[in-house]
Amino acid sequence: MTAPIHVFIVDDQRLMREGLRTLLELEPDLRVVGEAADGQAALDAIALAHPHVVLMDIRMPRMDGVEATRQLRARHDPARVIILTTFDDDSSVFDGLRAGAMGYLLKDVSGEDLARAIRTVHGGGALVEPSVARRVFAEFARLERADGPTPALPEALSQREIDILRLIAQGMSNREISAALSLAEGTVKNYVTTVLQKLGARDRTQAALRARELGLLP
Repeated sequence: MTAPIHVFIVDDQRLMREGLRTLLELEPDLRVVGEAADGQAALDAIALAHPHVVLMDIRMPRMDGVEATRQLRARHDPARVIILTTFDDDSSVFDGLRAGAMGYLLKDVSGEDLARAIRTVHGGGALVEPSVARRVFAEFARLERADGPTPALPEALSQREIDILRLIAQGMSNREISAALSLAEGTVKNYVTTVLQKLGARDRTQAALRARELGLLP
């Protein structure tokens, strides 16, 4: 049996934490290993719990989710962050992704979709809820208009690399891309590394956003 994915919940609302825990405990491959009510407490507890995936609220006392995500990345914690937000938090979307979050979902997401997102992010993929993604791309477009034309890539992507990039943008993991394109998983990993390097992207989410900015994806 595959080892369960360890999940840590960070939210200042106790009812939300309890609701998320209840939903996740219905999934046999997911295990909640801890929770915290603010970003500072989360940083301390995550260092002890060693979760694979962190569900991170944005607006919290003491330290918000964006800063907590940024500090996790700064100390090279391997936990992957999925930010959970409401429509009122749209202004923080861009900051959350720049801080290093690998997923961005609205709090009204279904339990099934949340579990799928956790598995995707744990598997190396990235996932941004479509309505949130539209706002992110709109922000990139606004910045592009303000800053002038986007510089071309120093090295163009091959057609195969663009195929890989499209599937990355859909939130697929390396294993899923491997199956979709009939390639060895190690080959896909090498392609993903090359794509990130050519785009100058830190992670898969940033690569997808950068590709949209450059017009490489529809």
